[in-house]
Amino acid sequence: MKALVLNGDYDISLQDRPEPEPAAGEVLVEVIATGICGSDFHGYSGENGRRHPGQVMGHETVGRIVALGAAVDDHQIGELVTVNPVLNCGDCDACRAGQQAWCPNRSLFGVTPEISAAFAERFVIRASNVITLPADLPPELGALVEPLAVGYHAARRGGCGPQDRVLVIGGGPIGQACVLAAHRLGASRVAVSDPKDTRRAICARLGSETIDPAAGELTDAVENALGGRPNLVLDAVGVSATVADALTVAGLGARIVLVGMGSPQLELSAYAVSTEERTLFGSFTYTAEEFAATAAWVGSRPAGLDALIDGRVGWEDAPQSFDDLARGASAASKILVFPGGAPTSSAVRS
Repeated sequence: MKALVLNGDYDISLQDRPEPEPAAGEVLVEVIATGICGSDFHGYSGENGRRHPGQVMGHETVGRIVALGAAVDDHQIGELVTVNPVLNCGDCDACRAGQQAWCPNRSLFGVTPEISAAFAERFVIRASNVITLPADLPPELGALVEPLAVGYHAARRGGCGPQDRVLVIGGGPIGQACVLAAHRLGASRVAVSDPKDTRRAICARLGSETIDPAAGELTDAVENALGGRPNLVLDAVGVSATVADALTVAGLGARIVLVGMGSPQLELSAYAVSTEERTLFGSFTYTAEEFAATAAWVGSRPAGLDALIDGRVGWEDAPQSFDDLARGASAASKILVFPGGAPTSSAVRS
């Protein structure tokens, strides 16, 4: 079969790989589309050190089951599915508590280099990590479940609810997911700060107020957009400058969730945390319950999801898309890669 293989920094190519076969408890999935995550193109550039030469990446995916391993009786061939990438052990204290992302024995589909993942024509995955989607769902929407689950978990980590004025810093795919999550959880007001007008436009379509941080004094703009200082900030960028912005604009006692992974090291003002009694939360993936809930929500076809996808490419154009994203030469927010060729419209035929 064909797969996109990371050869090294700024080098990915289409190669032949062995045909996978499902072992007991696994299913074989034929890929319809896989999204390029920010962690993928930062791995492609070598910035984050979380992808390795020889690896087949890809974890934001949708496909159809084409074969079942032995002892799989809860799925059927032909099902439209997405995949929860967190491969937890199921036996530790964290797993028993329903906190699969905290499992010390976990591996991650699309991140752990030994696992051949979803930038391929087909892949195998254990059946317990496969989530069935409605048969009539436009298939490409299934590739959005994973990033949307990241945003949902981040908002829940921050305790988002009707009492909250929420500021999302960064209007890229994870910021967009945070906007939708805040609305799902009933936040009273939601605003997004992003310097790119294309991203602000997407977030506006999702029902958020928008702020250009370069247009003036940020605190005033945030207060005007939210009707006061935010008591919850979701930082979907994750660099020192955005953490500083969060601490500058947030109200006393605010919660700040770090969900963006823009930099492995951050500088922050300890006094701005301690003297104003703010709380910092880390947020990475999601629980199995949150992933399944997000898949069900996507399956209900809420308005606005089509706006999240603004690029569709086939195999041949995927390496250039990686390069454009990594070098900042693409204005696209979310690009989906289709092994069978890019569709001519947003409706993807199964």
